[in-house]
Order: sequence, then structure tokens, then C-alpha cells
Amino acid sequence: MQKKYLEELAEVFLKFKRKKEVIEFLKGLLTPKELEEIPKRLQIVKLLKKGLPQREVAKKLKVSIATVSRGANEIKRGRFRMVGS
Repeated sequence: MQKKYLEELAEVFLKFKRKKEVIEFLKGLLTPKELEEIPKRLQIVKLLKKGLPQREVAKKLKVSIATVSRGANEIKRGRFRMVGS
């Protein structure tokens, strides 16, 4: 069931034509805390891909080292090929 829902969410994202539409959708879907945390995770990936040490990323973005480590592990799995540094 979870996979089905994730696929449906991906399909909705593919329908958007403009950045503003995506932002409005996210504002309606996510809580204020999620709107703060999810973009921060993208910044974690970008900083790691630039070569910043994990502890420096954690300090800079005020997140736990576990959150940064998770991002690093996902980079190793190849999940963020489309994200530039």
C-alpha cells in the first residue's frame, strides 16, 4: 500500500509545470515543521556533495549528525545523482 501512495505522489509532482505550483502544493500538504526540515535535507546533500565533513554540515544546518549520516548513506546508494553541489 505504501508503495502505491508514494507512486501516486510522484505522479502528482510530474504534473506540475511551475515552481510556484510545487511550492503551493507543498505548503498545503506539509506542516510548517516539515516545510522547514525537508528543504534542509536537500541542503545536507548539497553540502556533502561539495565535500564538507559531516560534522561541519550538522553544525552549519543545526541538525543531528544522524540526519547528516543518513544523507551521506543515501548519496552512497546513488539516490541523489540529480542533485548538484
